[in-house]
Amino acid sequence: MEMATIRHRPEALELLEAQSKFTKKELQILYRGFKNFGELSFGECPSGVVNEETFKEIYSQFFPQGDSTTYAHFLFNAFDTDHNGSVSFEDFVMGLSILLRGTVQEKLNWAFNLYDINKDGYITKEEMLDIMKAIYDMMGKCTYPVLKEDAPRQHVETFFQKMDKNKDGVVTIDEFIESCQKDENIMRSMQLFENVI
Repeated sequence: MEMATIRHRPEALELLEAQSKFTKKELQILYRGFKNFGELSFGECPSGVVNEETFKEIYSQFFPQGDSTTYAHFLFNAFDTDHNGSVSFEDFVMGLSILLRGTVQEKLNWAFNLYDINKDGYITKEEMLDIMKAIYDMMGKCTYPVLKEDAPRQHVETFFQKMDKNKDGVVTIDEFIESCQKDENIMRSMQLFENVI
């Protein structure tokens, strides 16, 4: 969906405005930024979609001190809701709409989807560890205080014990949401980006 398409098809923009929590003006700004990401990485972005390599390139610019490749992969998969190997402008807007302006419930559902790597409806300790390692890698070795090698595993052990209420070795969406809602730090972090745009 190119800007020209948006200009000629205001109904597409109005539909996106109705489905998301963004105004028409905000959507136009977001589109320019989205289109520029594609152009920065690959010259022209005529298809209006961003592939995983572009996503990784974008993240490497935001986190130059670490390796953001794996986290960008997981994040890309969370934004690529139809699993076609690309993130359309619509996918991008709907994900951002939830992350920036969604209810706590919507944000927690989105986060669960991120952690549920194989999309089977459960988070395993291994999936949680994969995401946590990716976050630690992305933050880089320059974090302060310097983190021990087993920090991600310790972090996951603590969280998983809290979340896996029935001790069956997996975290369901209900367990995830209930645990997150009881954690003040998680709830505060959910509100950090509410008025970003």
